[in-house]
Amino acid sequence: MDNKLSGESTDLTKRNLERLKELFPEVLTDGDKIDFDQLKTVLGEAVEDKSERYQFTWHGKKQTILGAQKPSKGTLRPDPEKSKGFDSTENLYIEGDNLEVLKLLQKSYNGKIKMIYIDPPYNTGKDFVYKDNFRDGVQNYLEQTRQIDAEGNRLTTNTESNGRFHTDWLNMMYARLKLARNVLTDDGVIFISIDDSEQEKLKMICNEIFGEGNFIAQIIWERSFAPINLKKHFSESHDFILCYAKDRNQLICNGLPQTEELLARYKNPDHDPRGPWQSDNFSVGPAIEEKRYEITTPGGRKIYPPDGRCWLLTKERYQEFLADNRIWFGEDGNNVPRVKRFLSEVKSTVTPMTIWKHEEVGHSQSASQALKKLFNEKSYFTYPKPVDLIKRLLLLYTNSDSIVLDFFSGSATTAHAVMQLNAEDGGNRKFIMVQLPELLEEKSEAYKDGYRTICDIGEERIRRAGEKIKQESAGIDPESLDIGFKVLRLSSSNIREWNTDFENIEDELDLFESPFMDERSELDIVYEIMLKHGLELTYQIEVFEVNGKNVYDIAFGNLFICLADHIDTRVAQSIIDKRNEYGIETSSVVFSDAGFGGNDSEKLNCMELLKDAGYPEDNLLTI
Repeated sequence: MDNKLSGESTDLTKRNLERLKELFPEVLTDGDKIDFDQLKTVLGEAVEDKSERYQFTWHGKKQTILGAQKPSKGTLRPDPEKSKGFDSTENLYIEGDNLEVLKLLQKSYNGKIKMIYIDPPYNTGKDFVYKDNFRDGVQNYLEQTRQIDAEGNRLTTNTESNGRFHTDWLNMMYARLKLARNVLTDDGVIFISIDDSEQEKLKMICNEIFGEGNFIAQIIWERSFAPINLKKHFSESHDFILCYAKDRNQLICNGLPQTEELLARYKNPDHDPRGPWQSDNFSVGPAIEEKRYEITTPGGRKIYPPDGRCWLLTKERYQEFLADNRIWFGEDGNNVPRVKRFLSEVKSTVTPMTIWKHEEVGHSQSASQALKKLFNEKSYFTYPKPVDLIKRLLLLYTNSDSIVLDFFSGSATTAHAVMQLNAEDGGNRKFIMVQLPELLEEKSEAYKDGYRTICDIGEERIRRAGEKIKQESAGIDPESLDIGFKVLRLSSSNIREWNTDFENIEDELDLFESPFMDERSELDIVYEIMLKHGLELTYQIEVFEVNGKNVYDIAFGNLFICLADHIDTRVAQSIIDKRNEYGIETSSVVFSDAGFGGNDSEKLNCMELLKDAGYPEDNLLTI
């Protein structure tokens, strides 16, 4: 049997149906279809069958849901020249429409992203809003990055005069958030920055996609501290950051480190062998009768709880605490009792509050100044987010080896924050940045300085920030820091068969000597196969030769690819030998079908040799 590698990204509709069949096999009908009447019966009272119900809807929502589930036939092409440390880095910077990119990442990164942070367009009437075309997403992307539509009209901002001002924004966000949820780990979390323009609508679509029960917090960040007196009513000084979990029951908050100010409150005036402590209130409210009793201080003073309050402990527990030297009556032994809280017994971290002051995490102006300084006093971005703000989010919910995704990368603050935190705590967090390569205005300062797209600036920001962090790192080996990034660009498929819509496709393909598109490298094709095979795009790629033919070894024998001409059994045997060197039972092999030159006998011999060596037939693919 000739197994062909699929040219599409994960079919989410098919995956959803398979999950449904697994849960409720009794709803299957002849032809492997779903009997929805039977499904309603199985679900019983959980089914809402009334025409009037609570729901949030808008024009185009159904098309958006279906479009988000439609597989992509695009690919991500590596760009070693724009990259930094291409062969060694575990970080990614992807240039492309984030909807198509998220579709392409579904298989390789499903359930692998620990934290997502995005700072999407706020829809203030001045923002560029993605115009999705679900029929052909890659072509749509190519049109958008040239800033013209299919008719040659210039793409504009989503102004309030647009009759579907909120609708366009909702359709853009819903599709991307729906796909984003799939790549989160079960204990993953997403943070979304937003202002008053769409905050309430964003929360409603997040409630629908992530579930109301997975809402964690709505953080208020003080982005400015000086009023704008030209404002007619109020001078807005904050943004929101919405936080949702993939599964609240599995999400763990790391807390924030104790500050020097908090630690300074712990003293040891009585030289307690348990170490530093601070005293806490011993009276609480409302009053509980059994906890209202008289206490006599060591100095002989009689004390009773204030009206409406009682002591923290029952009388019996109080006596135990007193005997254990856990009650403090002040230096002279005559003050109102307080309970001793030992530093060694309290949490080493602090639970975060939902209002974040600019003194703690920075503000828009400080972020702009820091970025300006990084670019030699050139101002390329307006209102970037502070590194300390994103770093706090990372502290709360990532582990030392987490993967962090930002698919509205902009100025690449998230990448900067990941590298900075790794330098501070010795972590090995990885980032994936995704950004549409929007063309810069020719009159802009960045354009005059040689940058052509937002991606050019974001990538340069990561380069400069990484070098600065490396130079300033203390207490950690600078060479251990991963300050590189691998650039990948969204593109149409490298494979002719996957990149066409011909009705008589086989006849058309016969006109070409190669199944691959012109001006595409073997490395381009290797990365496309990795994507379609579901491998992470930072896995190690080695190349070994067999009689002048390149064989690509991905992830230490997990996948072997040969795209050369004149493939024969020597190539197959070399793959078997390499696999045996790794000591693994099996892996997958992909050959170029054209590489056999129509020699079906040689192709069969290669496949049989691999199967005899333990390769399952499903693991042997051609392209």
